[in-house]
Amino acid sequence: MRDPRTRQLAKLIVNHSCGLRPGEAVLIESFDLADGLVLDLVEETQAVGAIPVVSLRDNAVIRAQLLGATEAQLKLQAEIELQQMKHVQAYVGIRASSNVSELGDVPADRMSLYQQIVGKPVHLDYRVNHTRWVVLRYPTPSMAQSANMSTDAFEDFFYQVCTLDYARMADAIAPLKQRMERTDRVRITGPGTDLSFSIKGIGVVPCEGLRNIPDGECFTAPVRDSVNGTIGYNTPSLFQGITYDQVAFTFEGGRIVRATGTPQDRLENLLDMDEGARYIGEFSLGFNPFILSPMKDTLFDEKIAGSLHFTPGQAYTTADNGNRSRLHWDLVLIQRPEYGGGEVWFDGELVRKDGRFVTADLEGLNPERLGAA
Repeated sequence: MRDPRTRQLAKLIVNHSCGLRPGEAVLIESFDLADGLVLDLVEETQAVGAIPVVSLRDNAVIRAQLLGATEAQLKLQAEIELQQMKHVQAYVGIRASSNVSELGDVPADRMSLYQQIVGKPVHLDYRVNHTRWVVLRYPTPSMAQSANMSTDAFEDFFYQVCTLDYARMADAIAPLKQRMERTDRVRITGPGTDLSFSIKGIGVVPCEGLRNIPDGECFTAPVRDSVNGTIGYNTPSLFQGITYDQVAFTFEGGRIVRATGTPQDRLENLLDMDEGARYIGEFSLGFNPFILSPMKDTLFDEKIAGSLHFTPGQAYTTADNGNRSRLHWDLVLIQRPEYGGGEVWFDGELVRKDGRFVTADLEGLNPERLGAA
């Protein structure tokens, strides 16, 4: 018997996130999941007269492919995947891995080659810019374990955060978007952090369930060469099967000139992937009222209430500072008091303190106003 909550989620994805219309096609790419939400998405897609194209992927198979990957193999894979992507108008990516570290022993040079030949052209360049896309996780025991929750409790949490009132959130984000659009200088302070940069003239994108589920952020990008100072992230990050912790960057003229964290060698490998990896491609404030603690899953952690992320690598063309890279790595800093606190300033005005918005126009983004008890 299927969980009825997945049908509600599928309706949200098809009608709100993808806005599918009759005759359009959607690529449903599912990792380690072949039933449940996949079946509901197929049926909901067909119900609106659209065409479901399904690709079932397995991370253990992907690992085997990557361990022995050649340039010829990856170029053929990229050609096939790009052609498939060019025939659809929308994309849904679902990850339900039973082992979040399945790719952890793939050598860094293999992962970099994959990102160069397949990941960047197919996803960062084409899918992100030419389809209506949404990515999400699917609740599994391994995700519950990462969140330090029972499987049942995590499933309840998952559906609560994924199906909140995004219309209310959209109304509350509008004043933040307007503020960011008229802001020049941003300053971020907190334990181990004193960072300044400009966002003048860069686009601002409010996120209310169209591209990520769960959602709850508003992002832009710093002017590429304007970043100076230091940021110390306080949230572990699981990236390409490796957990990174205690990451800190020092910037001069926009470039990361010093990086520390564990594992140090893998961190340096990521930042040396290409020149753009040492510049920032995204700055975002997170405010999902139901996500309060990190669980080493970027789609959740970057939406934590009272958080921000400051992202080395590729900029989105919707908020473009011109930075190009095979890397796009959302690293999270939580500024609520229990995580050390911190402040966000726009043009000399304090707009968020210890994770709470403090100006009258932005108070609608605080948890109690977005639906949390």
